[in-house]
Amino acid sequence: MPAGPPGPPGPPGAVGLLLRHPDGSSFRFDPGALCLELLTTGGPGPLAYFEMLHAPADLVRWAAECRLPDGLGLAVGEDEVAAARVLRDALWRLAEGHVHALPPGPEDLAVVNEAAAHLPLTARLNGTGGREWVTGSTGTGLLSTVARDAIDLFTGAYAHRVRTCAAHDCRLLFVDTSRPGKRRWCSMERCGNRHKVRAHRARLTTTDE
Repeated sequence: MPAGPPGPPGPPGAVGLLLRHPDGSSFRFDPGALCLELLTTGGPGPLAYFEMLHAPADLVRWAAECRLPDGLGLAVGEDEVAAARVLRDALWRLAEGHVHALPPGPEDLAVVNEAAAHLPLTARLNGTGGREWVTGSTGTGLLSTVARDAIDLFTGAYAHRVRTCAAHDCRLLFVDTSRPGKRRWCSMERCGNRHKVRAHRARLTTTDE
């Protein structure tokens, strides 16, 4: 299951989102793609338990914590928050269906394609040679950027590497961009470590018998 809303940014050099579970635990999770980062904010059905996109400030906060560069200066309306939830839920169904080689639902495809049809966020070089966002960035532009990222992911070179965490009680999705392509866990801090602990206990039990 998703771990809940992102927490504060990590120290310099930290990779991924810091997710906080309702049980009080936290761990860092890098899904490898912007569109999959949006899935950490909640989802359809039972995933609504983890909902964090309630107001414009919530979407602005997620945008500041995701893999997009800083300084977005995003302006978001209530209708764009609702659209973000619709897009996220469609992406959940499309991504899980993709993992299991199921045909995409027409309604979900329509949601993603409609979002992608809008103008995305735009960056430019400033006078010092640095990167900055064009003023007037909106929630609609953010969602277009997310939707276009999803289209690139599901049709690109790593489409076959989109996976669900191997833990039986975790639905977090990631794209394995590692060279060997053997990533199994959402995070070694959480599910990977739990697997190691269970395997160690199993070995001890076998030894004692």
